[in-house]
Amino acid sequence: MSAAATLLRSMFDAAVASAQPALCVPPYLPTPEMLGKGRLFVIGAGKASAAMAQAVEQAWQGPLSGFVITRYGYGVPCERIEIVEAAHPVPDEAGLNAARRMMSFVSDLREDDIVLCLISGGGSALMPLPIEGLTLEHKQEVNRALLACGANISEMNCVRRHLSAIKGGRLAAACHPARVITLLMSDVPGDHMVDIASGPTVPDPTTCADALAIVDRYRIDLPPEVREVLTSGRGESIKPGDARLARNEVKMIATPQMALEAAARVAEQAGYRAHILGDAIEGEARDVGKVLAAMALQVAERAQPFKAPCVLLSGGETTVTVRGKGRGGRNVECLLSLAATLGGHARIHALMGDTDGVDGMEDIAGATLYPNTLERAWGKNMPVLQYLENNDGHSFFTALGDSVITGPTLTNVNDFRAILIDA
Repeated sequence: MSAAATLLRSMFDAAVASAQPALCVPPYLPTPEMLGKGRLFVIGAGKASAAMAQAVEQAWQGPLSGFVITRYGYGVPCERIEIVEAAHPVPDEAGLNAARRMMSFVSDLREDDIVLCLISGGGSALMPLPIEGLTLEHKQEVNRALLACGANISEMNCVRRHLSAIKGGRLAAACHPARVITLLMSDVPGDHMVDIASGPTVPDPTTCADALAIVDRYRIDLPPEVREVLTSGRGESIKPGDARLARNEVKMIATPQMALEAAARVAEQAGYRAHILGDAIEGEARDVGKVLAAMALQVAERAQPFKAPCVLLSGGETTVTVRGKGRGGRNVECLLSLAATLGGHARIHALMGDTDGVDGMEDIAGATLYPNTLERAWGKNMPVLQYLENNDGHSFFTALGDSVITGPTLTNVNDFRAILIDA
């Protein structure tokens, strides 16, 4: 691995480390004085939720009980909080049963109780409790369609909220009259609370009509039962001003911006000026890759708008409209597009990956691009555009030995993109 690639990996690792629950959770816990004579209940869902639960147990000295849902392979040992694992991104029976148990867990609370809700990205798929009249199969079918159609995360979660019996504020409403304190780790562009795990504990200003418009915009063929939920308004979520959410408190404890700033500090210490282009970049992954490549080339060849040596950092969540049958994810799709546009520039390296360790459907975080990546690919008869058209980024970078594999990172603050330009 070259010095540039080593630095890029160090930056990615720093971004992930900055969002570790053991660091982020303790400062935001309630105090014993806030609890008084009440009880503390811990619930949560998401790829980081088990690690968040462990951080709560280690920091909270008093009694508590809890129930948390995380992705398969993301569980960590806890003594007082039960950890259940389920499927992501397409939900399964384990997630359905766990979501039912969670609603039962908070069904008989008192006014002096506190519910500490630990939410991170991935919670939508991990709590697939459908509204009455729908089944898990309906949820799975809609989820697959949303993942493949090119909708952004805000659009996907709007639809999910209006087909759910637990999202869109419904979990917090079920906790009433207890006080609810939600700790959020953001994995969505703009850190919009209602979009993180589809907002189970926050009010939702969107409507069934909004969800239906998204479905129609992307020409998703809904089962009749699903469309009825939206057209009838039966799927309406909990709205701002609902009295059941009056005692709710929400705290944002980790964000993509914080992670990018941590990476920027590593770059600066290594002598590279770091420029954060944005923490909420969206759009088709291959289009974002082209734009980022054009910016990198302008820096390398024109010293505009920045001078090399420098690093261009960005976050957010791109989308992929699936046309091929390859093994892909949005980060490797973006990196393939970047590679094709750069054409093997001698002074540009890049790394793109998901901070949760999973890009797409596989346990591969992302990949690294070297100046000789295309040359090595040609030597293996691997045309980059052919892999791009087949949405086959993982196959491309795995064959070259350039995949970034982290295992479960136990956190999730969205995508990380770094382009290093040498002088």
